[in-house]
Amino acid sequence: MRLTKTLLLAVLALLIAAGPAFARGKMDQLQANQYAWSGAIRWGDFEGALSLIEPGYREAHPVSDLELKRYEQVQITAYRERNSTADKKGGVAMRDIEIGVVNRHTQAERTVRYREQWRWDEASKNWWLVSGMPDLWEGE
Repeated sequence: MRLTKTLLLAVLALLIAAGPAFARGKMDQLQANQYAWSGAIRWGDFEGALSLIEPGYREAHPVSDLELKRYEQVQITAYRERNSTADKKGGVAMRDIEIGVVNRHTQAERTVRYREQWRWDEASKNWWLVSGMPDLWEGE
């Protein structure tokens, strides 16, 4: 099932990257990428979520296997957008997110706030997340 979700997310990411071929507007593409990102996080598909992070950022800030294992220790219970802004001309968008997180081992629940920063890449005609993975252990 996890492989199916990962494949589905990969296909969605490829379709999103091919945005101009489908005559999708820039802001529609941002919304589609944000939807794919939030879906991956909600369903715990953190490996799939990595495909939406800007390639240069991924290279500069690689996520280790140990870090991915740590993400497997939590269950996402909520993913709420609290605020968003987008500068179409500058190609930058921000979203303030509130994530409900349950530790699978202790069943302790907490809420984490996270700010997504998205950037339009003219070369690839794609929106990329440039803020990295959410820190679900904030304050621990």
